[in-house]
Amino acid sequence: MRLGGLALAFVSACCFGFSGPMAKYLIAAGLAPIEAVWARMAGAGILLLILLAVFKPRALRIPRSRLPFFAAYAIIAVAAVQSLYFVAITRLPVGIALLLEFMAPVMVVVWVRFVRRVRLARAAFVGAVVAVVGLAIVVEAWQGLRIDALGLMLGLLAGACCAGYFLMSDSFGDDVDPLGLIAWGMTGAAAALIPFSKPWNIPWSRFTEFATPEGGHTLPVLGAYLWMVVVATLVAYILGVNAVRRLSAAVGATVASLEVIAGAVVAWGLVGETLGGYQIVGGLIVLAGALVAQTATSRSQPPVPAPEPVTLNLERSA
Repeated sequence: MRLGGLALAFVSACCFGFSGPMAKYLIAAGLAPIEAVWARMAGAGILLLILLAVFKPRALRIPRSRLPFFAAYAIIAVAAVQSLYFVAITRLPVGIALLLEFMAPVMVVVWVRFVRRVRLARAAFVGAVVAVVGLAIVVEAWQGLRIDALGLMLGLLAGACCAGYFLMSDSFGDDVDPLGLIAWGMTGAAAALIPFSKPWNIPWSRFTEFATPEGGHTLPVLGAYLWMVVVATLVAYILGVNAVRRLSAAVGATVASLEVIAGAVVAWGLVGETLGGYQIVGGLIVLAGALVAQTATSRSQPPVPAPEPVTLNLERSA
């Protein structure tokens, strides 16, 4: 069970790693970052809603008492994370933007200790300090913060919202189907972003063209979009949900940090981005700090039986 969960989490992280590079193709085709976010969320949300309506309609039922939670999840855990990250990658390399976003596990530890007032092992705080040191190396702070300051702020805000995603994902019970939460979360995020993205102004004709990000390879825009929706969103989220249910939120979040490496590798292969020596070393230190912090968090909690994995059965449910 544990080995299978780790495998699912690893594949999920690799799938998520395509989101930034694929978004760069949409941006190179003329879409604004917020338009690319909306297209991704709307496409994935509508597709998953259709699949669940046909094969698992019970998953789409929302308890009335959970409506505020679903709204917060859609705005913070989906819309804000994706929007801030997509804008950040227009000012930062994909790998560095991902590193900033994956300060989230450390932020979770700080929130649990000082807001929820839960006592944690010393390793949790050691991990936080190590991650901050790694971040300082990533941005080469001794050089006067050469990385774009606005991009840095946006990346950290994306990390804070990502921390909210983990905290909220750890707070709902059996009355909420995770697949339904993902479907409504994506659709709700797309609805919330309509005033900002103005989808009626999106240059839809560009999806029939080819795009070449600066220094990257040429790909069909529609192909990049479909890959982002199906692989980097639906497959990534569904595998991630199954992984967390087989493992735990703490272990799942730690393995999800591999998205940083996956995103950097994909960006290197497709859009020609590279990380310098300091960024590589600092990135490894950030990941090590997150690993220590999350390990401490998981040890501070009593083990619980693993629930049944979430699946999308190819049989109509009543």
